[in-house]
Amino acid sequence: MHVNRRAVLGLMAAAALPGRWALASSARTDDGVIEQAYLYLLGRMLVLRQEHIDRAKPSFAYNQINYNPLGSADFVNPNFDVAYLEAWIAVDDRTPVLLTVPRITGRYYTAQILDEWGEVIANINERTFASQPSGSYALVAPGWRDDLPAGVARIELHSRKAKLLGRVELKDDPDGAIKLQQAFALGALGRPVVFPAPVVPSFNNQDLLGAEIFDDVDARIDSAFDVSPVAAQMQQQVRAVAEYVASSAQARAAVDKLLREQVVPRFIEYAFTKSAPYRNHWVGGGATGNYGSDYLLRTVVNYAGIWANTSGEAVYFGATRDANEAPLNGSNSYVMHFPADQLPQSAVDAYWSVILVSVPDYRVVPNDLKRYNFNNHSNLKLEADGSMKIVIGPKAVAGVAESNWLPAPPGKPFSLTFRMYVPKDAVKTGAWAPPAVTPL
Repeated sequence: MHVNRRAVLGLMAAAALPGRWALASSARTDDGVIEQAYLYLLGRMLVLRQEHIDRAKPSFAYNQINYNPLGSADFVNPNFDVAYLEAWIAVDDRTPVLLTVPRITGRYYTAQILDEWGEVIANINERTFASQPSGSYALVAPGWRDDLPAGVARIELHSRKAKLLGRVELKDDPDGAIKLQQAFALGALGRPVVFPAPVVPSFNNQDLLGAEIFDDVDARIDSAFDVSPVAAQMQQQVRAVAEYVASSAQARAAVDKLLREQVVPRFIEYAFTKSAPYRNHWVGGGATGNYGSDYLLRTVVNYAGIWANTSGEAVYFGATRDANEAPLNGSNSYVMHFPADQLPQSAVDAYWSVILVSVPDYRVVPNDLKRYNFNNHSNLKLEADGSMKIVIGPKAVAGVAESNWLPAPPGKPFSLTFRMYVPKDAVKTGAWAPPAVTPL
C-alpha cells in the first residue's frame, strides 16, 4: 500500500500543544502537525539567532566575559537595574571551563547558566547554592568525570555550549556594582574544540521565519541536546515536516503560506495575551526558566524575553494593552496606580522594576531624559495617602510628579515589562499583580 507524505503527517501521533493553545477549527490534522513542529523548532532558532548576534560583536570570544556597560544589553527586554555580564561557554569532553563568582552581600546577584534551548541549568547565589554561594565552579561537558581541585564545585552542562548571564543589583551604588561585576571571571582549562553555530536565516520578531525554518533541521536539532521530555517525539515530527517541505515546490509554498498567514500571527497574538495568566491586563506571573513538556511557553519566552530566569529568582509580567484592551500607544498618556497596601516593594525580597520597550522588536526606546525604567531605587514620589502613581506617555502629566513619568515614543506602539526579583508568595500564587495601565 502506498502512503504519501501528506498522509503520514496527518496520521502522526504528535505531542499535543498545551491545552491553552487551541488549533484553528479550520486547520486539518496535518496543518496542526506542521504548526506544532514549527513552534517547537522556533524556540531553538531564537537562541541560535541570539548566538549569532553575540558572535558578531568585534570583541566576542567563547569563554570570555563581556562586562556590559551600565544601561546596555543587546538582547530583547534587557534589565537595566543591574550590572550585567554575559558570556557564551564552550566545553568539550576533555576541557572544562572555570567560573569564579565573587563574594557578594547586601544586594541581589546571581550567575545564571542556561542551555542552548533557553532552559536554566543553575543559578549561583546565596539562595540556590547556599553551601557555596561564591568561589570556583567547573562547568563541564555531559558525562565528564575527571577529578577537580578541592573547593571547586562541578556543574554539568546539557550540551557543549551554554549561556552565562551575571546580574549584580545596582541599588544606589552603581560604582560598587561595577566593581563586583568586574570580579566575575571565566576561562577554559585548555583549548576546547568549539563547533560553529548552525546557520540561521535572517529574521526579526515582526517577520518570523516561514518554510525556510525546516531547511537543514538535523544540523539545528543535533547541535544541542534538549532536556524536554517531549524532545524525541517533537524532533521526529520536525523531521517529518521537513521531509514534506522538501518534497516539492508546491508543498513548500503551501507550508510557507500556512505559517505566514495563520501560524505566525496567531503565535504573536498568543504570546502577549494568552501564554500565561492574564491579570489586570498583564500577561505573566507563570513559571519560566524550566519548562518540562511545555515547549510552547519556552518558545514564547525566547521570543519575548530571552534568557528568562526561574520563578524563584524572578517573575515577569508584560503589558501591550491598556485597561480598555486597546494596544498601548506612545501618543496616549496612561497611569499605573498602586494602592498603599499593594506597593511593588512590599511583594519582593530583592527588588522590582518596570521597563518600556518598543514593539515588535522589544528594544529600549531612546528619549531625551534617558529614562527607560523605574525600580525601587528610583526617586518615585508617593501620593498623600501612601499610594504610588507611575505615568507613561509622550509628556509629563499634571498632578503627578515629573520624577514618576516614564517617557513613551509618540505615535508608536510599546510594551511594558514588570519584573519582581525574589518574589514573595503573593506574586508566585497570583495574589499580587501590577495594576492595569489606565488611559488618562
